[in-house]
Amino acid sequence: MTQQDDAPRIIVGVDGSESSKDALRWALHYSDLTGTPVTAVTTWQYPTDYGFAGVAPDSEVWRPDLDAARSLETTLTDVLGDERPVALGTLTAEGNAARVLVDLSAGAALLVVGSRGHGGFANLLLGSVSSACVHHARCPVLVMHRDVDAAAQRQG
Repeated sequence: MTQQDDAPRIIVGVDGSESSKDALRWALHYSDLTGTPVTAVTTWQYPTDYGFAGVAPDSEVWRPDLDAARSLETTLTDVLGDERPVALGTLTAEGNAARVLVDLSAGAALLVVGSRGHGGFANLLLGSVSSACVHHARCPVLVMHRDVDAAAQRQG
């Protein structure tokens, strides 16, 4: 992540889910109101539950870092089209999503996450990442809950 200054930023977790897209929209709206820059963050990590621990996949065949960067770019395009606000930065980081976001929360003005990502059970109120952020972040946290009825009205 390239920061032009050390001013506090709004950190927003983005995983491509509709909930994270709502979080990104809200963070950008809040940025417009406050002048606080936004950093959209996505993470990746090698799976530890496949095969032998410590054996990395062939980097010529599978590049999770590039997959994550493409996913972030796709999400930004879904939300913003081809234009990007000047105050928007991006970061693709290796590591557990909750740990990366909590680490980035140090010195941040605000951390924004969706209530549910792609994993787990859809009817839980909070996912594991949003729950960890609420409990461990070092700045205020906003958890965006997806209102399915309101989202359907916006799209239709």
